[in-house]
Amino acid sequence: MTKNDTRKEDFKEKSKNMARIAIQALGDKKAEDIKVIDISGVSVLADYFIIASGSNRSQIQALTDHVEEQLGRSGLPVKQIEGYDTANWILMDFGDLIVHIFDRENRLFYDLERIWRDGKAVEVSEFGLE
Repeated sequence: MTKNDTRKEDFKEKSKNMARIAIQALGDKKAEDIKVIDISGVSVLADYFIIASGSNRSQIQALTDHVEEQLGRSGLPVKQIEGYDTANWILMDFGDLIVHIFDRENRLFYDLERIWRDGKAVEVSEFGLE
């Protein structure tokens, strides 16, 4: 394994750890239908998309706050958050990880899972979580 390959593996492990923290934070606040898509092979935007749903505006904002808090405590601050005020689709950009939190209606309408189907669906259990 070359030095460059080792560096890529380190970055991938960092991204996977970020995703693990975010998934756990979403689970803590009872997010619904958490899906993870590895987009590293199809896009330079990020390594992972996490898509989750909340049942109402308050829960969606609480999910966002908790993900931001937990990743921030791990030294991984959010770069940008979009959609917080309306809370029908909140996008959280952490660089190598992008978290999408939807209400049910907008999740069905935008259907990111279909749009990013060229990415690899990853089971939450692969992050050591249920």
